Amino acid sequence: MRKHLELGPTTFGRLRMLSVLIGTGEISLGGNCHLKIYGRLTCASGKRLKPQNRVFFKSEEEALRHGYRPCGHCMPKEYQDWKKEQDLQF
Repeated sequence: MRKHLELGPTTFGRLRMLSVLIGTGEISLGGNCHLKIYGRLTCASGKRLKPQNRVFFKSEEEALRHGYRPCGHCMPKEYQDWKKEQDLQF
């Protein structure tokens, strides 16, 4: 998990590092650290996040390991699967 603000000291530097990490496959998903939700980098909901709330993951497994759940907006199937699993636990 990588926090957005830890990618560099300036906005330009963070965007440049983010581009490099996406290009190399080190980042494939984004998330909200307060709501513990992850989703696709193209998600409209994720694009509205404040930089201090953004985190990035290499894979779904990494996001789930950190206790995040799928976004219901950009990952509806994954969200439904996660929700069914949660219902079985309770």
